[in-house]
Amino acid sequence: MTESRMAVVLLALLALLPLAVSNQYILFTLTSAGIFIIAAMSLNLLLGYAGQLSLGHVAFFGIGAYVSALFSLGFEFYYGADNPLIVPAQPVWLAFTLAVIIAGVFGWIIGKLAFRVRGAYFVILTIGFAQVSRMVALNWVSLTNGPMALNNIPPLSIWLPGYGVTPLYGRVPNYYLVLIVGVLAYWIIARVVHSRVGRALVALRENESLARSVGIKVTRYLVAATVVSAAMAGGSGAIYAHYVRVIDPDVFLFIYTVTMVIMVMTGGKGTLLGPIVGGLIFGIIPELVRQIVRPELQWILYGVAMILIVMYLPKGIVPALLNLWKSAPKTFPQKPVLKDSPST
Repeated sequence: MTESRMAVVLLALLALLPLAVSNQYILFTLTSAGIFIIAAMSLNLLLGYAGQLSLGHVAFFGIGAYVSALFSLGFEFYYGADNPLIVPAQPVWLAFTLAVIIAGVFGWIIGKLAFRVRGAYFVILTIGFAQVSRMVALNWVSLTNGPMALNNIPPLSIWLPGYGVTPLYGRVPNYYLVLIVGVLAYWIIARVVHSRVGRALVALRENESLARSVGIKVTRYLVAATVVSAAMAGGSGAIYAHYVRVIDPDVFLFIYTVTMVIMVMTGGKGTLLGPIVGGLIFGIIPELVRQIVRPELQWILYGVAMILIVMYLPKGIVPALLNLWKSAPKTFPQKPVLKDSPST
């Protein structure tokens, strides 16, 4: 079984899941996990294919969340003592689009600055960017409401024939919306990976000096990957804001970046399905063990599961499954042996 066939099977199972599961809490958990899976997929483009570890990826997620929330609610921006710029509330689809664009612009800025350095310096710079973003959201009270959070964010909405623009309040509609956006994100990343840009990123990951020697513009391709990754993370953050309908500066917490990295590494970095499989497993495990053990043991089991996967499946779950399928003995029906007719 190839990775593409595995993706089709997984998509069919996820599409049919709401028909078999009526528990609203399970759908809420899967939808929340799906939002972070999209963010992890965007991180995989940098970590898995470009070989660049960004520990500040949650900054793009949070920027997308705040931009979409602010534009959908409307806000005042003071550029002088008595000169406010009043932005009225915008449609949700326009706010979502602006969140994707602005997050991509920040990705371009950070890429231009960050890819002048490599290794530990790049990691430190991205962490610093995430912390600065959180402090801005916390202290710019006139714009972001600071620790008091932005409340009553409008829900996501879609246009339906005969109904017009319809808000999505239920668990099932939001589940399918996140699934559709996840499929779109998967398709975009697949197109990038299998394009000239993707081949250049893999070459940079394997041997940057050799890639430079054959004329690959390192900074150009890395910045392009950062823009796509940041825009996608901003889109997932925007979905998160409209789904939970309240956000505060904690959306920039470092633990969310760690969660994305865990999804990528355990699922299989550098594979299209890795963040999805890792995200489903580590998005569901805490909810499953919550029904079995006490709260203080939940995260212990979570950590033990992660350690076991890293120890025994160092390349991730998806590569291990693909290798297992390839090494499995294939049985084919034997052709009948034609015997020579007896001579007369």
